[in-house]
This record gives sequence, structure tokens and C-alpha cells, in this order.
Amino acid sequence: MTIDPTQFTVHPSSGVPIYRQIIDQVEAMIVGARLSEGEMLPSVRDMATALGVNPMTISKAYARLENDNVVERVRGKGMMVRRRSPSGSKSQRLEELRPTMRAAIVRSRQLGLTDDQILELVRKILREIPS
Repeated sequence: MTIDPTQFTVHPSSGVPIYRQIIDQVEAMIVGARLSEGEMLPSVRDMATALGVNPMTISKAYARLENDNVVERVRGKGMMVRRRSPSGSKSQRLEELRPTMRAAIVRSRQLGLTDDQILELVRKILREIPS
């Protein structure tokens, strides 16, 4: 199943790059269980048309998601949300998560949040998400 591209929104004047807004929304949909393992993202063309943005912007977002192991390219079908794989050692799994956490922390600091505020937000999100 493919998620409807109209479930995404972008705000060009927000100061956050559009590709980053798309990445953030995909990740939030996965965490919020609105986008499931094995589900397909809209095609680059469909997403670009729905959002009124350049297809290269969507391609950049998808490439970053793929590099972060959030999605995987399926030949002839498009981008699919990766299945959770708790394989590997604890240190390997933590290392896989590092780029995503680092990006979130960098963005939090750009927004002027303190370490305590960031930690409180992480705790709040952990309480909201079932294990």
C-alpha cells in the first residue's frame, strides 16, 4: 500500500528546508504508526506534484531517508519503509541510530533549546510511544 501524498504538507517560508520537512514528516508518521513497515512512499513525481515542489527536492529527501536506513529502494516499485530489524549487537544498533539522533539534537540547538529542554522532550516522546 502507498500512503497518499496529500497527507504531507510543506511550508516554504518556515526557514526549514523543504526536503528536511519531508524527512521529518516521514519519520514522525513512522513513529506515530501512521506509516507502517513495508508501506510504500508516494512516487517522487506524485509527491512533487501534490506538494508543488521540484522533484529533485523529493529525491533529496528520499535519498537522505534511504541513507539513514529509514526506507529502502525496491526496484520497479519505489521507496518502502524498512522493516525493523533488531539484528546486530547493541553497539551496532546504537550506531545506526546516531545520525538521526545527532540531526535532531543539532536542530534542537538551532532552535535555541537547552540540554535540559531537549532531554525533557525526549522523555515526553518516550512516554507517548508504546514500546
